[in-house]
Amino acid sequence: MPAVSKGDGMRGLAVFISDIRNCKSKEAEIKRINKELANIRSKFKGDKALDGYSKKKYVCKLLFIFLLGHDIDFGHMEAVNLLSSNRYTEKQIGYLFISVLVNSNSELIRLINNAIKNDLASRNPTFMGLALHCIANVGSREMAEAFAGEIPKILVAGDTMDSVKQSAALCLLRLYRTSPDLVPMGDWTSRVVHLLNDQHLGVVTAATSLITTLAQKNPEEFKTSVSLAVSRLSRIVTSASTDLQDYTYYFVPAPWLSVKLLRLLQCYPPPDPAVRGRLTECLETILNKAQEPPKSKKVQHSNAKNAVLFEAISLIIHHDSEPNLLVRACNQLGQFLQHRETNLRYLALESMCTLASSEFSHEAVKTHIETVINALKTERDVSVRQRAVDLLYAMCDRSNAQQIVAEMLSYLETADYSIREEIVLKVAILAEKYAVDYTWYVDTILNLIRIAGDYVSEEVWYRVIQIVINRDDVQGYAAKTVFEALQAPACHENLVKVGGYILGEFGNLIAGDPRSSPLIQFNLLHSKFHLCSVPTRALLLSTYIKFVNLFPEVKTTIQDVLRSDSQLKNADVELQQRAVEYLRLSTVASTDILATVLEEMPPFPERESSILAKLKKKKGPNTVTDLEDAKRERSADVNGGPEPAPASAASTPSPSADLLGLGAAPPAPVGPPPSSGGLLVDVFSDSPSAVAPLAPGSEDNFARFVCKNNGVLFENQLLQIGLKSEFRQNLGRMFIFYGNKTSTQFLNFTPTLICSDDLQTNLSLQTKPVDPTVDGGAQVQQVVNIECVSDFTEAPVLNIQFRYGGTFQNVSVKLPITLNKFFQPTEMASQDFFQRWKQLSSPQQEVQNIFKAKHPMDTEITKAKIIGFGSALLEDVDPNPANFVGAGIIHTKTTQIGCLLRLEPNLQAQMYRLTLRTSKETVSQRLCELLSEQF
Repeated sequence: MPAVSKGDGMRGLAVFISDIRNCKSKEAEIKRINKELANIRSKFKGDKALDGYSKKKYVCKLLFIFLLGHDIDFGHMEAVNLLSSNRYTEKQIGYLFISVLVNSNSELIRLINNAIKNDLASRNPTFMGLALHCIANVGSREMAEAFAGEIPKILVAGDTMDSVKQSAALCLLRLYRTSPDLVPMGDWTSRVVHLLNDQHLGVVTAATSLITTLAQKNPEEFKTSVSLAVSRLSRIVTSASTDLQDYTYYFVPAPWLSVKLLRLLQCYPPPDPAVRGRLTECLETILNKAQEPPKSKKVQHSNAKNAVLFEAISLIIHHDSEPNLLVRACNQLGQFLQHRETNLRYLALESMCTLASSEFSHEAVKTHIETVINALKTERDVSVRQRAVDLLYAMCDRSNAQQIVAEMLSYLETADYSIREEIVLKVAILAEKYAVDYTWYVDTILNLIRIAGDYVSEEVWYRVIQIVINRDDVQGYAAKTVFEALQAPACHENLVKVGGYILGEFGNLIAGDPRSSPLIQFNLLHSKFHLCSVPTRALLLSTYIKFVNLFPEVKTTIQDVLRSDSQLKNADVELQQRAVEYLRLSTVASTDILATVLEEMPPFPERESSILAKLKKKKGPNTVTDLEDAKRERSADVNGGPEPAPASAASTPSPSADLLGLGAAPPAPVGPPPSSGGLLVDVFSDSPSAVAPLAPGSEDNFARFVCKNNGVLFENQLLQIGLKSEFRQNLGRMFIFYGNKTSTQFLNFTPTLICSDDLQTNLSLQTKPVDPTVDGGAQVQQVVNIECVSDFTEAPVLNIQFRYGGTFQNVSVKLPITLNKFFQPTEMASQDFFQRWKQLSSPQQEVQNIFKAKHPMDTEITKAKIIGFGSALLEDVDPNPANFVGAGIIHTKTTQIGCLLRLEPNLQAQMYRLTLRTSKETVSQRLCELLSEQF
């Protein structure tokens, strides 16, 4: 209950509370409460007007009864009347009653709002404080509508007392959290930032909480707060504990304010160099103080000191720009890994997971691998062990993958059931990602199934099958290994699935060994059949029919199994149907038909690991498991060699084939374009950035695509862009493939086609959006639909902007959509060609160019380029057999333009003369320019 002065002691309330406490039963309590409610109701309805003290007392009793869990349906008006009192204790009880019992739909809300407005206008700091507390406690939308415009004025007014400023800041924060759309941004936003310089640290603390929340949604409005926050933080961390006596907590100066300032700075990227230098000094001071001996042995001192330290480390990780600080932070956290306090060990492991994603501190994190492994084995708290697993996963790279995977497998045998599935997924991902020798990968996954088969999801065994099918070099070993594993007396069903699939595809690779002859393979699999579930039995039946194709000598044995009543009359319709169809297929089909129907599975085109997708789904976005995606691409000397290619892509022979081999595959899931409303997008938004100049070599790549439609358009160490296009008359479709060559996610990935005004008029381009996140090693596809409206000379520019490891990337290339792509070849006889040639003899219709040969003058290559250019190559038309002539029609939406070309090579002079005649001068000029560049 609120403190009251001695003269205001409510004896009747004290007696009532004593009576309630002395009740021997629930019935006695209810009886006493009902008696009191009747008395209060009669007092409120009586003819005699109650004084302020009596109202306050009875309202207090009603409030106490409500807090005991009983409904109160009267007394609200009397509480509202108390708001107009000039006595603090009466007004306080009125506001307390309203804050607890009055809901936002009450008919009294208008009266309450009027009373609050009067108190806010009174300039009495005590009354203003009560009113602000009431607004914040109720926090309804109606309150926000009534006061969201007034409170900012009180907050920034020069004559407002410090205690009222604190209340106003926190009240505004409450309203913004409940109804952000009703809090108007205005002139007050620039003034509230300067509260960070206020002399009263209570005001600064409240203002920092408010600014941090506002800056998350409106970063531009509050970006000036960065320098002020750094300045205030600097003054705090460099002060002695005696300088801020009122705000020093167990020898730690203003720890709560320090934490809030550090969180505010995490809303923004690293500041300008001048401010950054001062901030770096602050962070170094915090790290230095962490090394000092404690000034008190009490836990409050270490808690306050560590709270500031961990928030400083979070800021260092967020900025990810100071190698020295990152390494120091890692070393400091390493000391906590062996601390006796469980919470500190947990927090240290969690923070080091994030540090492992930085290229600057990854190596420093790896030095603690033995400590982390020891924590995995000895920690009593399961949550700490789980963080240790996360950290091992995050610090894993090619140099330590086998050690970490082995330790995880060892721990898996005794791991808590709640985290086994997650560990299985992580082991599967690491084994695939860092497998140099894929025999090790197969051994690891089979061992995983043996140890924790119940927790091996379908995605894991699907993935191992995909990789075995995609890698010829591991198929024989996989078949031999699963055959040996299946010989164990007890096999997990997932192992039977993997064995059935792999032996059905590649059992022939080990059939030459008498110990694994076809009949032995079949008998081994069939011995597991009766122990398996229906889906596994269905898979084994498919394996049996594959055996019929692979091993004709066991055909009769398999037909007997399929013909048995347990199969043909099986209660499960799926098994029955498979048995009937497979039996019929093996009976009536010829050897050639069987070989065609049951041929070996083709390589899987899928790029992204389904296991990784499952792990992200299990853990949710922005969790520690996403750190693998956020890792910097490290140089070869960091990881002890170049990163291996993703296993699923191993069958592709070259970068271009790797990229363009998926042309027939379904497009990647298309997500909406990134919203501009989120914090990270707003703060780090790259949309205002200017379009980058064309990438080096863009013109040469563009020229290579004039006579071809497929290939790699651009490639650097991060990104590969491939094209696959097709054109017919005036329409075309282009598939653009964006390949992430790194192990790190591309964020805010935004490709944009840029056309000049003239080009937009003559060329219509329609694109589909691309997923803004491109995972490491993955590829996304974008489709561009093209329509040639009229002839054009320029080419569109493809601009790609994205974030890689915290760095903004901006790439521009010319997209090879040229006029000749809309060529349709036309066959013509010699007489028709020269007749048409003479008709196009006016100077405006002919363009001629004599130029030096840039490439060897090879006849076959020249023919291929003319055909690739789009025209028909006409044989035996020109009297000189060394010359090349072609004919075609340029199709646009508005017209069709006939085109004839003649290329005359001079081998001795290493020169060409190219003549083009069309019915339109601009078309002749453009086609001549494009074709001249090809020879």
